[in-house]
Amino acid sequence: MRLTVRVPATSANLGPGFDCFGLALDLCNEVTVDTDAGPGVAWDGEGADELPTDGSDLVSRVMAAVGDDTGRTLPPFALAGTNRIPLERGLGSSSAAAVAGAALALRLLGEEVTPGSVFAHAARIEGHPDNAAPAVFGGFTIALPGGAVHRLDPHPALRPVALVPDVRLPTAEARRALPDEVPRADAVFDVAHAALAVEAFTRDPSLLREALQDRLHQDARLALVPAVREVFRTLREAGVPVCVSGAGPTLLAFPDGPVAVPDGWRAIEPGVRAGGFELLVG
Repeated sequence: MRLTVRVPATSANLGPGFDCFGLALDLCNEVTVDTDAGPGVAWDGEGADELPTDGSDLVSRVMAAVGDDTGRTLPPFALAGTNRIPLERGLGSSSAAAVAGAALALRLLGEEVTPGSVFAHAARIEGHPDNAAPAVFGGFTIALPGGAVHRLDPHPALRPVALVPDVRLPTAEARRALPDEVPRADAVFDVAHAALAVEAFTRDPSLLREALQDRLHQDARLALVPAVREVFRTLREAGVPVCVSGAGPTLLAFPDGPVAVPDGWRAIEPGVRAGGFELLVG
């Protein structure tokens, strides 16, 4: 059996939607497994020279975990991945791997492959439902505590630009920088702007500049990467709607026209992806 899964990059948090909001981007990783080929793991694309090939990669680990969850054994297979999502840049590379592994394992085991089943496994194993949700369901998603997900249609005029610096920021490090408690006024500020952000992403993108403001996580994370903080401030002062993508350090901007790309950075214009993962047989 030969299976290929295609999973989109994602941008989570989106300003005030900390640990809740997610947006699927039309930049996809692909992973193929072949049970008729000799066992092995191979990678190309982003990070190909640093990803493990001994079966300890995240896709393989998630596949093994799904097998353990179902009490069944996966058949031997060859795995080959093509990575287009930059690693440790806040664009959901880990969630893409988890979703790919869950979808592939369920199909190999003869289990039903539905968005709900894939999300349940991927979100639990990888630990970031706000990233797993758009990777599975596509579009603009709101992940609620307890596992519920609501998907909304993004406005067709959204034109995100991912500004990717040449530095990395592991999610665990970015999360450690966050305070355990926040003032009530800051919590109210984010609730109000999160409500406005839903309107901005789905009905009126002209509200994005105001809606993407946040007081819970962005300042703490930007302090870890001063060069990124300066670019963020420059964009804000120029009137460009911008937020930290996921845990960073990538910035997600929604400019009206061309945006200057700092030296050592790259700009990716992926577009918004309406659908989530795709599983192809054969």
